[in-house]
Amino acid sequence: MTVLVTGATGNIGSQVIQHLVNHGAEVRALVRHPSKANFPAGVDLVKGDFLDVDSLHSAYDGVSTLFLLNAVAPDEFTQALIALNVARAAGIERIVYLSVIHPDVYVNVPHFAGKFGVERMIEQMRLHATILRPAYFIQNDLTIKDVITRHGVYPMPVGDKGLAMIDARDIAEIAALELLRREQAAQPLPFTRLNLVGPAALTGTEIAAIWTDVIGRHIQYGGDDTAAFEQNLKQFMPAWMAYDMRMMAERFLTDGMLPEDGDVERLTTLLGRPLRSYRAFASETTASL
Repeated sequence: MTVLVTGATGNIGSQVIQHLVNHGAEVRALVRHPSKANFPAGVDLVKGDFLDVDSLHSAYDGVSTLFLLNAVAPDEFTQALIALNVARAAGIERIVYLSVIHPDVYVNVPHFAGKFGVERMIEQMRLHATILRPAYFIQNDLTIKDVITRHGVYPMPVGDKGLAMIDARDIAEIAALELLRREQAAQPLPFTRLNLVGPAALTGTEIAAIWTDVIGRHIQYGGDDTAAFEQNLKQFMPAWMAYDMRMMAERFLTDGMLPEDGDVERLTTLLGRPLRSYRAFASETTASL
């Protein structure tokens, strides 16, 4: 049977596809622009998107397992519900959904609240699914590497509660392993949730100290001004998204983004190796400059 990967051309989706191919799975990718897609040989491409129901019917034909990843968008919630309803009607009983950590805590953050609504649909409709709940992606900080290296400031308003930041490569590998577990099971497996976290919860000051060590000169933490953070984001993203990110940052300050007991050990066992660290990411990024 076939595993369908949505969000296939993004950072996570493309890596999930590579892992699945490496494990010999039959893979189909849902893409808006097939001519721009670059996947390993043998990956079946289907043109479509979540709001084109007819394209979903075509994409789901013959699919046994679905990886549902939809990007932050004003209609993200609607997209996900349509995708899941059509999958259910198509008889797809094996699902892995990429949500976000603590969506039941970050209740005022639009994309967190939307993902929590999707989780509730999956659970209440008794779909056989794994909910993956990743913390802050370490690779998000690639967008600010020039600010760090040129201006000596780590500008993300992380606060002092701590974020269990996780490498996107670990997220993709865990997602692929969970897809394979469900795909290869004799019967659809029970509903479950899995927090995806990094090996340590870091504060803004601690992250700046890591960059200081790696770069070899002092990097200052930029502080907790979420209003300024929003204004900076509005220079390169829509205003609604910048505000969404500000709301998320404010919850960083009040709640942090911390793992639950056993999360790190569970993921380490699943991967068969240690989780990648923020320090390793900072070293790799600096070496590539």
